[in-house]
Amino acid sequence: MKRLTVLLLLFISLTTSYAQNSIKVGAESTNEYFPLIQGKRIAIMSNHTGIVNNEHVVDMLIREKMNIVAIFSPEHGFRGNADAGEHVASSVDEKTGIPIRSLYDGKERKPSKESMDMFDILIIDIQDVGLRFYTYYITMVRLMDVCAEYGKKVVVLDRPNPNGHYIDGPILDMKHKSGVGWLPIPIVHGMTLGELALMANGEKWLADGKTCDLTVIKCKNYTHKTLYKLPVAPSPNLPTMKSIYLYPSTCLFEATPVSLGRGTSFPFEVYGHPNMKGYNFSFTPRSIPGAKNPPQLDKLCYGVDLRNTPDDEIFAKGFDLTYIIDAYNNLNMGDHFFRSFFEKLVGVDYIRKMIIDGKSADEIKKMWRGDVEKFKLQRKPYLLYEE
Repeated sequence: MKRLTVLLLLFISLTTSYAQNSIKVGAESTNEYFPLIQGKRIAIMSNHTGIVNNEHVVDMLIREKMNIVAIFSPEHGFRGNADAGEHVASSVDEKTGIPIRSLYDGKERKPSKESMDMFDILIIDIQDVGLRFYTYYITMVRLMDVCAEYGKKVVVLDRPNPNGHYIDGPILDMKHKSGVGWLPIPIVHGMTLGELALMANGEKWLADGKTCDLTVIKCKNYTHKTLYKLPVAPSPNLPTMKSIYLYPSTCLFEATPVSLGRGTSFPFEVYGHPNMKGYNFSFTPRSIPGAKNPPQLDKLCYGVDLRNTPDDEIFAKGFDLTYIIDAYNNLNMGDHFFRSFFEKLVGVDYIRKMIIDGKSADEIKKMWRGDVEKFKLQRKPYLLYEE
């Protein structure tokens, strides 16, 4: 019996690995997009996650004699080592000599006319994690917007969504639109960047209802039920799959005094505060690369370690308010617990009010059930992969 169990576990491991290895990201299907970009001046929006068969997409395109004239870098920079929201200056890629045009450089965060006149076609190839407050999709939509304005074609080389197997959370009330919430979508939208780009076009979500000339190169052997393990950490503070799975729920601590583990080796996998009572687990945030000045810097924080939470349990709970409710009740700070940033993250007014009124996570979750069902129908025409 024991041997049978071992063999079964080995089979599951091998088939999971096979499913993982059999997925081809959009950038691998060169036969589908090379004809579109050959002989064109190409700009590319990517970062350190744009890997194709152990080679960066920029290096691969240069090797194939494509004419890349500019790189646009999103939050965290082209090499992916800047803090969240940190100013990322324009520069030159040391390896290739290609100018890097930052989208986090200046108030408008919009490429200049000079930058737009440099290229004919824009390629977008970047690994997203499928959350409304994860900013890569916002960079993509802003670039689609300006490409529509200047009549430039956009080609999205699609990648799987590691949180693409479910939808959860309220739809953004557009009065809370911000740099961490740009489209009227749930917190966990369950779509790839390619699908989201098609939806932004189809729903006329670009400025003034414009649409851009868009082509999406699909992933192969991927469905929304496929659990895709990222080969590269998408940003400095999402170093593990556990952090990516917990991120929808633990990110809310960004709008409170509670540390979510920035400045440790396990960001987004814990939460704590110097004044939290009744917990044995503790940690101390330090200044480290990617988290130079984290909340509760150098202070001993007491709280909860979520690193051993089974993935299945995280998936079953989805966007889970129990952690934030626990910390709110423990610290007993009332409305001082929440920053104004909280509404930008959750996207609606009622969540803060219901937490203060003592409502449970399940009671609050009922409020957005209708949002989720509405969005499932709305997104259906834009899905490229089986649900």
